Amino acid sequence: MTASAAQRPMEDAMRRKITEALAPTSLEIFNDSHMHSHHKAMEGSTSKETHFRVFITSDAFKSKMQPARHRMVYSLLKDEMAAEGGLHALQLRTRTVDEDEKAKAKEAA
Repeated sequence: MTASAAQRPMEDAMRRKITEALAPTSLEIFNDSHMHSHHKAMEGSTSKETHFRVFITSDAFKSKMQPARHRMVYSLLKDEMAAEGGLHALQLRTRTVDEDEKAKAKEAA
């Protein structure tokens, strides 16, 4: 096991599961845990991997509304969410390739 894998087991597991199941053209994972460590719910937690923002672009989301897309991701990460000291919060942005291209074009305009 590499040093980075030992330091980021949750992020690495998330990346592996999402990549294997959804074949994303883009996957960005941001660990925001440090911004939430003072919250009451985090008292006593030693985990540094509890709060994440995840941006996924994948055509696996085609013809699915946002709630269905989010359920797909939550289903993939159910073990990480159930684990002691596991995922506490997950903010998702799920887009198809076409939606992502349109959003980028709009941002550039």
